[in-house]
Amino acid sequence: MNEFDDMQLLLAAEHWNPHAILGPHPIATAGKQSLRIRAFLPGITEAHLISDKPKAKPVRMKQIHDDGIYEGTLRSTSSTSSYRIRTTDQSGTVTERHDPYAFLPMVTDHDLHLFTEGKLFQAYETLGAHVRTIQGITGVHFVVWAPNASRVSVVGEFNLWDGRCHQMSGRGGTGLWELFIPDLSPGTLYKYEIRARNQQAPFLKADPYAFSAELRPRTASIVHDLSTYQWLDQNWMEHRTQSNPLTSPMSIYEVHLGSWMRVPGEGGRWLTYRELADKLIPYVQHMGYTYIELMPVTEHPFDGSWGYQATGYFAATSRFGPPEDFMAFIDASHRAGIGVIMDWAPAHFPDDPHGLAWFDGTHLYDHEDPRLGYHPDWKSRIFNYGRVEVRNFLQNSALFWLDKYHIDGLRVDAVASMLYRDYARKADEWVPNQFGGNENLEAVEFLKELNVQVHKTHPGAITIAEESTAWPGVSKPTYTGGLGFTFKWNMGWMHDMLDYFQKDPVHRKYHQNQITFGLLYAFNENFVLVLSHDEVVHGKKSLLDKMPGDQWQRFANLRALYGYMYSHPGKKMLFMGGEFGQWWEWNHDDSLQWHLCEQEPHVGLQRFVHDLNWLYRNEPALHEVDYDWTGFQWIDINDTEHSTISFLRKAKEQDNQIVCACNFTPIPRQDYRIGVPFLSRYRELLNSDAQIYGGSNMGNGGGVQAEPIPAHGFPHSITVTLPPLSVLYFKAE
Repeated sequence: MNEFDDMQLLLAAEHWNPHAILGPHPIATAGKQSLRIRAFLPGITEAHLISDKPKAKPVRMKQIHDDGIYEGTLRSTSSTSSYRIRTTDQSGTVTERHDPYAFLPMVTDHDLHLFTEGKLFQAYETLGAHVRTIQGITGVHFVVWAPNASRVSVVGEFNLWDGRCHQMSGRGGTGLWELFIPDLSPGTLYKYEIRARNQQAPFLKADPYAFSAELRPRTASIVHDLSTYQWLDQNWMEHRTQSNPLTSPMSIYEVHLGSWMRVPGEGGRWLTYRELADKLIPYVQHMGYTYIELMPVTEHPFDGSWGYQATGYFAATSRFGPPEDFMAFIDASHRAGIGVIMDWAPAHFPDDPHGLAWFDGTHLYDHEDPRLGYHPDWKSRIFNYGRVEVRNFLQNSALFWLDKYHIDGLRVDAVASMLYRDYARKADEWVPNQFGGNENLEAVEFLKELNVQVHKTHPGAITIAEESTAWPGVSKPTYTGGLGFTFKWNMGWMHDMLDYFQKDPVHRKYHQNQITFGLLYAFNENFVLVLSHDEVVHGKKSLLDKMPGDQWQRFANLRALYGYMYSHPGKKMLFMGGEFGQWWEWNHDDSLQWHLCEQEPHVGLQRFVHDLNWLYRNEPALHEVDYDWTGFQWIDINDTEHSTISFLRKAKEQDNQIVCACNFTPIPRQDYRIGVPFLSRYRELLNSDAQIYGGSNMGNGGGVQAEPIPAHGFPHSITVTLPPLSVLYFKAE
């Protein structure tokens, strides 16, 4: 291709390597080394080269093409000589700037190789927009993956969104494009203008690796430097590497930041990250939770998606403030002794035109075949896990939040939809894998790789799978054939419990198996018992409103559910509002009903959850051995007529045991005998029917004395009063 053809491609904004034409190129003039410098300056009437050398005189550039290509020569012995271009536009405005094409592409061959192999696990340090100082000049280095584009440009207010001005250079078969633009700074708005090979008209895309983005409905990416925040959570981070989450207490408060609390005096606006740090974290700390789980804070265009339809996999949503404020929120949480788990959604992405869909004019991040690439339930695109660059993009997103934001764990959304090709599909709407099965083998490998990398690079960090099927080994190590998650949501337990507790107590004796069935599989996985946001929306009612009976019975039922939950093997998670008995279904556009916390019996329920959390944290028998039979033993599961059960929870030290007794009817059980292992006085640690919780205040006077009377296979027994709709904990003194 000759020089004329190159210029025509450049002028048409179709050139894949503008550095070959623009910028400095060594030439020899009169036996001396010089630089011939070309620049594309549309709309300019005059241009001069200004050397950064002291006392250098401006050199007028000659216009060599009517559409705005200028050329000039500087005497220099180095091809890296620094210079500026001074321009005068048609209005007479004079501007000076460094030439972006004076800086050669900077992504190393090693990184290019790792990227194509899917092994560039800190790609977020390379791709995207990074403030860098090159040859003493500060600017922004842009790198984007668009292998099927014929041209990519960086556009923004700095070039009047003109895609001809800052055309990027392609890096061959890697599909990467890059350009360093000097003199840009944090806060710059930008997008990529992409010309696809099969389309005439270029289109705009937000940066998939952007660290910040405009608030909807605006969609530009924002240059942001994440390195300026000074973390103060070193003690927490060091301690985390030494902790074992499987044996530690884990009580999780699930939160949607936009609706936990709003400011009614200011139009019901959201709290900012800083305000949330001041209000939410002390509340969670007081209530005794050990973790906050945030519904997705990745940038998303539609509030009603709750963050699960993300467009910014590396950007904290700007709804509540800048990235540093979110860092400050996490920092404050850690200094208060509370971990932060973030919901993360690698199962699908929306088809918003500025997002990942049709990114370079092709199905780059998803499958072209809708039987593989389109989710019929969520009307969204499914990632192509068979493509190494896509897997690497998602792995980088996960590692990014752990690295840059000190997130303590990721709850991975919709894992079941990733594992099965026929998930939510009819018989003719899916394609079997190469062996004829319905498993998504590429997604399986991605999840294994993800968990290996997370646990390898961030010791103490956790991953939690929202997986609703019986896929084996979700929370087992990959070297034993598992997927490698730390924990798995126990969806079966959740559905059984809610179904049971919604029944009128008179019928519960016929459904005792729903209470006990969970113990048949409780130790197959590392389960988290969840009462999540999904169970209090879309007409399902709030937890309190699900309960049967009059108001007193509803509160008593809910306390009994929580009491049983905290005594059952497995870590715990409760969605916000459930701790004080929200009457309304959750509404993402409104605040929780905080005024209820000034009224009984909501105050009593909130106090019960507070005491339950702290007791759970302080008693090793309730959390140390959650995933083995040595931490649990039935006492009696056969009293179906009275809808009662009793069992032991045990710590690693087997003499540290707690007796749990449950009465799931509104009829008190007097002189109720329960077998126990020790001839001792048993202190009543917790009684969900206590008056301070809103109960009838029946109980056992603080404790009972065991007698040498065998019962339920134990050598001793206690005789207790089981209050109506109650859960009691006893501990041998």
